Amino acid sequence: MHPLDLKAALFASHAQHVVLVHFPIALFIIAFFFDALAQRLNRHELAEAAYCNLLASAVFTVPSILTGLIAWQWALEGHKLKGILLYHLVSALCSGVVILLSWLLHFRVRRKAVTAPSWRLVLELIGVLLLIITGHLGGFLSGVNGGP
Repeated sequence: MHPLDLKAALFASHAQHVVLVHFPIALFIIAFFFDALAQRLNRHELAEAAYCNLLASAVFTVPSILTGLIAWQWALEGHKLKGILLYHLVSALCSGVVILLSWLLHFRVRRKAVTAPSWRLVLELIGVLLLIITGHLGGFLSGVNGGP
């Protein structure tokens, strides 16, 4: 495929997934850092930045997961998942749940104007670790990390 062939890039079997996944990963990780700094420094504007990044991450999580499922159906014609692809799917779904739960927690805290629980940082850290695992496995699947 030529790098400037737009048609081939847009209609490759998993091109959209590979592009979209970077958004929720980066947005969630930076949201975690903003949230941790907001709690440590007691800075409201950092908490706002964390919320905005969590919201954007949650929004991008949905198409990322959907395009991953579509890529699986398209590339493998729906064959049973096994090995790295199965682990990637499970960790991606777990990551997506944690991202959505983290955003929902922040949304409810903002709506009720209460102090956010400090355990949310543990949930967000679990999300970051899940994203690292998911991305690492995805790297093997795409061939970046020496995979198939």
